[in-house]
Amino acid sequence: MSSNSTSILPLGDGPSFGFGDRIGTATPGHVEAMRQAGDGVLPVFAQQSIREMQRTARTPEGVMRDALDGMASAGWSAGTGADADHLKTPADVDTTAAVGFRLFTLDPSAHVVDAAEAAEPDQLAGLVAEAGDEAAVWLADRMGTSVQLDTGESLTFDPEACHRAVAKLGRAVEAAIALGHHAVAAAARHGGTAELELSVDETETATSPVEHWFAAERFRAAGLPLRCIAPRFPGSFEKGIDHLGDRAELLTSIGRHAAIARALGGHKLSLHSGSDKLSVYGPLARATRGSFHVKTAGTSYLEALRVAARRDPALFAAIVRFARARFETDRATYHLSAQLADAPDPAECTDATQLEDAYLGRWSEVGEGKGFEGLGRQIVHCTFGSVLGDEELGAHLRALLRDEHALHTELLAEHFARHLRALRP
Repeated sequence: MSSNSTSILPLGDGPSFGFGDRIGTATPGHVEAMRQAGDGVLPVFAQQSIREMQRTARTPEGVMRDALDGMASAGWSAGTGADADHLKTPADVDTTAAVGFRLFTLDPSAHVVDAAEAAEPDQLAGLVAEAGDEAAVWLADRMGTSVQLDTGESLTFDPEACHRAVAKLGRAVEAAIALGHHAVAAAARHGGTAELELSVDETETATSPVEHWFAAERFRAAGLPLRCIAPRFPGSFEKGIDHLGDRAELLTSIGRHAAIARALGGHKLSLHSGSDKLSVYGPLARATRGSFHVKTAGTSYLEALRVAARRDPALFAAIVRFARARFETDRATYHLSAQLADAPDPAECTDATQLEDAYLGRWSEVGEGKGFEGLGRQIVHCTFGSVLGDEELGAHLRALLRDEHALHTELLAEHFARHLRALRP
């Protein structure tokens, strides 16, 4: 498929927001949310990870087509970003570049060495040696220096912090740089210009300031168009609920990472698992001075399930029962707090509203914004691939969304208008 290149826009350095769509029917609702509350924000309607495509039996071509068709049906002519999310291989890059994706989110998580955080000196030295010659050059240039950030803080590159940064991320950064060069070439072959995002959020420990500096400086030295970095922030960014953890520690971390991004040329901070983290949005927008990117995905699927809860309670109850049966298997690739005991079996609910509230929640005041509490959301969230892949449930849900297009659009617009309003500094 050849996408309409005039519809695909660069992410740029201003505020941007990713609307992941796991079914392919959500773009009109996303467009309406933008009309209500998205002034000044670049939308990314075409966004999906390779893992999500595999779980939903979609293709890069289909994701792009659904986004562009949804924009056209909703009368949106202002364009969209196009994010090929969490790419790990050259083949992933090639298939997404060929259909018009131009933001390539590089995921080198398989090369991260989380053990470096607590490694003993001998082990640490070995890990540093394995990080390669470029990391060794960086260490020689940076260790013992310091830089002044525009917040008034000084970032000091003490030897231990530098060695741990290189040991943890050295191989991952070099793998991402190689994949980044491949993405630039792939986009050029298809008449486009690539932007790159480095994702280091899927690590066991938070990204330190020195780790951020190391990764970004290596990308700059490699001559790559780094648009965003997604750090691993402190606390827990679980699916379907707001941030969990020490708020003061989180806000301090966001401020430091934003200052580092400005000091290194102005790449954006990217917030992954951004769905429903509304208490984080205002601080992120202020700390980055509007230079941020937020990604959401699963929360749109949950609003599709809300259509079922409102219009076909029997289908929703069947989906919940199926999700509960799949939960222990499907949760394996997610960090979640939910247990099956956190939400009732459908048979225990007295009516459809109780079941909807137990598994989809309601908005409540959380921190600076409004977010969802209620761990039942995680049970139906992480089982999306199994539900959509089930011949009967998946077909029934898709047919319902077609029939209830107006309600689907209304729920998505209300849901994401809340997200977008929370991002105002």
